[in-house]
Amino acid sequence: MQRVAADDEAAIETLYARFGALVFQSARQVLRTRAETEDAVQEVFVRLWQTADRFDPQRAKLVTWVMLITRRHLIDRLRRQTARPERAGLDESRIDDTRMGSSAGSYGGAGRRDDRLGVSEEASESRDRLRRQLQRLPELQRTVIERAYLQGFSLREIAVQLDAPLGTIKSALSRGLAKLRELEGGGEARG
Repeated sequence: MQRVAADDEAAIETLYARFGALVFQSARQVLRTRAETEDAVQEVFVRLWQTADRFDPQRAKLVTWVMLITRRHLIDRLRRQTARPERAGLDESRIDDTRMGSSAGSYGGAGRRDDRLGVSEEASESRDRLRRQLQRLPELQRTVIERAYLQGFSLREIAVQLDAPLGTIKSALSRGLAKLRELEGGGEARG
């Protein structure tokens, strides 16, 4: 790492040869596409090069240092991706009408259709009711449900994004869905 800090190209190549696959594998588990993964790997190695002078072999093994830098970079990257306005609530354009509006079929198709949107009035009311019910959930439960069901993230991805244990995310999903069922079954007036 001293040679990397001194801009020794051979040392940088050795560092990449030794840890490139490990960093790639770690990034691939977290990021959605190969292109994002490759970008992240490159950024991690740039960060390793920039911080090489801070590495202290007395405090950690080199592999530990590399993985620490990798983890921090991936968390930073995920936080940047999730710092979008959609966190504040549901973005109607992201709601899948077939998933959210599927309950409209249980009305026997008797509802009026809004030809402009191609959605029955009942489906629209169902989405609105779901939005109101989601807003009544604690923030973690609401965030996990929105990301899992409306944005398509896996629970493992959500755990990484929120920097929370996977068990916490699973529990939040379970409790949130139970609360939504309770709200749906008991009507919104009860709360």
